[in-house]
Amino acid sequence: MQIIDAHHHLWDLEANGEGYPWLAPDDHDRGWGDTSSLKKTYSVPALLEDARRAGVTLKKSVHIQANFDPTRPVDETRWLQGLGDARGHEGLPSAIVGFANLATPDVERVLAAHAESSRFRGVRQVLNRHENPVHNRAPRDFLADAEWQQGFGLLAKYGLSFDAQIYYPQAAQLVAVAQAHPDVPVVIDHTLLPLEREEAHIAGWRAAVAALAGLPHVMMKISGFGMVERDWTAESVAPFVLHCIDCYTPARIMFGSNFPVDKLMADYEKVWAAYAEIVQGFSAEEREQMFVGSAERFYRI
Repeated sequence: MQIIDAHHHLWDLEANGEGYPWLAPDDHDRGWGDTSSLKKTYSVPALLEDARRAGVTLKKSVHIQANFDPTRPVDETRWLQGLGDARGHEGLPSAIVGFANLATPDVERVLAAHAESSRFRGVRQVLNRHENPVHNRAPRDFLADAEWQQGFGLLAKYGLSFDAQIYYPQAAQLVAVAQAHPDVPVVIDHTLLPLEREEAHIAGWRAAVAALAGLPHVMMKISGFGMVERDWTAESVAPFVLHCIDCYTPARIMFGSNFPVDKLMADYEKVWAAYAEIVQGFSAEEREQMFVGSAERFYRI
C-alpha cells in the first residue's frame, strides 16, 4: 500500500539535544504512560524502517513541529530542510509544518524566516485547552486572543496553512477564526482528539466535526488515537474515522501515524493496517485520495 504519512515527527538528541524541553526527564506526565522510549533519536532512516516492516510504501511525508525550543523554532525547520535534502533520505520529510507563536509581536519575522526553507508549508501552534489541567497543552486560550487572531491572518500573506490541534469544545472558536480567514487552509489534527467517551462527549465531538466540515477550506487528519486510547483497536476507532469521512468526504481526509509518539501504543503496521481495514469498503479512487491525494494537495507536495 502506498501512503503519505501526513503527521510524523523526527528528533535528533545528539545534534539538537537541548532543543526539546518536553523530552527532559522532569517534564510533566502527559497521560501516555512510560515515555522513556521517546527520549532517543528518531531519524528518517528509522521512519523508513518502520514503513518497510509494516509493508507500506512511504511515498512522501509531512513533518509536524515536535515541540522544539519555542524561542528558536526556525532552527528546527532549517534542520529538517537539511534532512530532506540529504542523500539517502528519499526526499523526506517532503513538507515541514513548523512552530510560530502567532500571538507575539515579531511573528511575521518568524514566518518569513521559516518560509526561506523550500519545504516549509505551514504552522502548528498547539491550542488544546481543557477544564482538567492534566489535558491542557496550551498555556492559555489563544483562540480568544485578538493578537493571536491577527497573527493567524498573516499566514495567508506567506501562502501557509494551519494545523489545528484542539478539543471539540473549542470547535466553535476555531470555526469563527477560520470563517474570518477563508484564505488560510486549515487541517484538524488527530481526529479532533476524541478524549472522553461518555455518550454526551461523543455527541459533542460528532457535532464539532460536522461544524468544522461545513467550511470548505478545512480538512481532517486521521491520526493520534494512541494519545486518547492507549489500547485502541480498528473496531474501537472505526466509528470516529467513518464519521469524519462522512462529514468531509475522502477528498478532504488524510491519514498520519503520529510517530514516534504513537509508537508508545502501537507499531507502524498496526496503525496503517487498521486504517486500511476501516476504509476497505471505499473505492480504489477514494482510498487513494485519503492515503495520498488529499495530503499532496493540502501540503502542495
